[in-house]
Parts: sequence; structure tokens; C-alpha cells
Amino acid sequence: MGSRMRIGVYLAHPRPDSFNGALFDAVVDELRGRGADVRAHDLYAEGFAPALAAAETETVADGTPSADDLVQAHRAEVAELDAVVFVHPNWWGMPPAILAGWVQRVLVPGVAYKLGTADGEPAGLLKAGRALVLNTSDTPADRERDEFGDPLERIWAACVLPYVGVVDVRRKVFRTVTGSDGPQRDAWLREARELAAALLDA
Repeated sequence: MGSRMRIGVYLAHPRPDSFNGALFDAVVDELRGRGADVRAHDLYAEGFAPALAAAETETVADGTPSADDLVQAHRAEVAELDAVVFVHPNWWGMPPAILAGWVQRVLVPGVAYKLGTADGEPAGLLKAGRALVLNTSDTPADRERDEFGDPLERIWAACVLPYVGVVDVRRKVFRTVTGSDGPQRDAWLREARELAAALLDA
């Protein structure tokens, strides 16, 4: 590999001792151990404010700079990444509010996509060609698929990431977490490391 890949890794879970936190730590450690330039963000620890400001609601014209310095820093950084990783639980078929707010406040027009008209097709602006989404869940896979339609798959792989130009979207759900034992979690952490390492393959 030539220049170091710049990879943003984003954790959305309020408990530092959660299994999501362990997944985040494993991914960051694996990628850094393999020479990647990792930008690791625990959104709760950073105090990221998810509420969209009125001035940030533009969907067609390029957005104006945010008055929130942290939001501005995330916008500048995400525009330069080669890949992104999101680690979060499945809460009511949605990402936690802090991550939904990150998407709404950071992936704005002029940074993540360009849209000529409200009913037009977006042009994705992100350099990041690959994404890995790691989810935890307590819902069995068949129920998630058949009863709920796997909403997180649609959010990430159909709605958000292709819209901003990420064409290679990979996702893994670790389930069911509640009641899982140490050996099972160790196996999941090894798998998360393997999935993260695969992002670096040419």
C-alpha cells in the first residue's frame, strides 16, 4: 500500500464499558497496527451536539459554516477520509440520536454531496469509497429481516452512504448481545478486527 489510508472510526454508545466500546477499541487498534491513519471519535465522549440548527437545514445549496466548532472540524475531516467505520447499537431500528445528528449536521451539501434541485439526483462528494458498519442487536436475524425489514441496512446501505458517494458498504450485526458469554464476544471482536483489516485491501 502506498500512502496511509485515512479512516474515520465513529462510536455511538453512551457507556464506555459497552460491547460497542470494545468493538470500537478493537477496530481502532487493528487499523492503527496495520499502519492506517485513524481518526477515532467517541461521539459521546466528545460531547457532539446532535440537534440540527435552523441555519443548517439547507438541502440543495451548499451549507454555510456551522457555528459549532466541533461540527466544522468533523466536516473538514470527513471530506478527506478514504474510508469510514460506524459502530453503534440497533435502537428501535435506528442509530442512536447522537449518530443520526452527526449524519444530519456533518454530511451536508457542499461537504458530502451536491444536489442541483430538490428532486434531482445527488452527486456524492466524499472521497471515502468504503464503509464498514458494525451493529449490535438483541433481535434475532430472521425477525429483523422478516418483521422489520432490517431498517439499519436500508438507512446505511440505501439512504445515507450511497447518497454521499460511498459505493462499497459493508455491514455486520453481532447478535444477540444480551446474555452472550466471554468466548462469544472474543470471537466477535476477532471478526471485527478481520472486517476492519479488509478495508485496507486494494
